[in-house]
Amino acid sequence: MIIAVCQIELGLGGVASLKDKRRILKSVIGRLSNQFNISIAEVAHQDVWQSAILAIAAVGNDAGFLHGVIEKIITWIETNRPDVVIGDYTIELI
Repeated sequence: MIIAVCQIELGLGGVASLKDKRRILKSVIGRLSNQFNISIAEVAHQDVWQSAILAIAAVGNDAGFLHGVIEKIITWIETNRPDVVIGDYTIELI
């Protein structure tokens, strides 16, 4: 069994309140978890308006496949959410 873990730093420009931030993140988290069958949660910067850190986890038996899924998630965010800027991300296979 292999576990892929990704931590993504997001910039949320134009967000004026925590309510705006929660609306955006709820949409992103819901779409990603449904489309890619992963576990995802906001793990840091909960009280900061214009940034967030998400953690993503996926489990499987093929490291290449899991790495590809994480890369597709990054591409999906960049393509489908122009209001969310990816600052940095790390991928770890355990």
